[in-house]
Amino acid sequence: MGFDTGALLPLDKALQGMLEQLTCCCETERLPLPQALDRILAEEISSPLFVPPFDNAAMDGYAVRLADLAAGVPLPVAGKAFAGQPYEGEWPAGHCIRIMTGAPVPPGADAVVMQEETQAGDNGITFLTAPTPGQNIRRRGEDLAQGARVLESGLRLSPRELPLLASLGIANVTVRRPLRVAIFSTGDELKPLGTPLQHGDIYDSNRYGVKAMLSRMGCECLDLGIIPDDPEALRAAFLQADREADALITTGGVSVGEADFTKQLLEELGEIGFWKLAIKPGKPFAFGRLPNAWFFGLPGNPVSAMVTFDQLVQPALARPG
Repeated sequence: MGFDTGALLPLDKALQGMLEQLTCCCETERLPLPQALDRILAEEISSPLFVPPFDNAAMDGYAVRLADLAAGVPLPVAGKAFAGQPYEGEWPAGHCIRIMTGAPVPPGADAVVMQEETQAGDNGITFLTAPTPGQNIRRRGEDLAQGARVLESGLRLSPRELPLLASLGIANVTVRRPLRVAIFSTGDELKPLGTPLQHGDIYDSNRYGVKAMLSRMGCECLDLGIIPDDPEALRAAFLQADREADALITTGGVSVGEADFTKQLLEELGEIGFWKLAIKPGKPFAFGRLPNAWFFGLPGNPVSAMVTFDQLVQPALARPG
């Protein structure tokens, strides 16, 4: 796999070497927009429409034609335009139209004068300032042109992107399926929660941290539980993970103790990339691959396990492409 398996690898070289070999999951599925949060977009999104889709008022005020304006001369109000209720009547010369923010600008309007710059009287609306062409009008396509690229493939969809897609009328998106990650802890000393501890026993805790972090990443987790220090039980777990998951994460069993069979099985069933890191905590971290799944072996020490997951496994699993 291109590593010196007998050397203590610096963290940056270990991560770089992993990322150079890993490939993204290319299987996709089509999901309704509300279900796509935190999923990886598998298509480029272009805008199907102009944003805004029509000229509209940026302020509450009055739509005017500049030719109708004369200093100090009030204009009668011909009608009103609201968001969702455009003014569609006749617009006589020498009149203005009351308009609200977001309402379509009537055809022929040159500007919208904000209401703070006007004065209402018995004869109509007096304009206290002279507007400029296009003032307070948001033009069609000003924010986004139809066909413009909006989002790139490979982006993780966050609460920022979902309303953007909704504003474009996009109800469904194509995303990569979640990574399936198998996990198990190894060690005869590990006991599940709720089991009385005997002398020399400890509770298994690492899986809870790993599962939580995988959940935060949007991965599907296949929890194989606690596997004892038994070669056949470990072999069965390795083979199940290779059949059913994209990656396998183990905690414990990657040091050099006599009962640590993980390295032996990885050499037999797959290939070792590297086995030791030049970091503390986290030195006994393993990377390799099985026939179908990548392998990440975390140390058994809880702090070391969390450090190596954060520094190596998380960026590896999050690899965009």
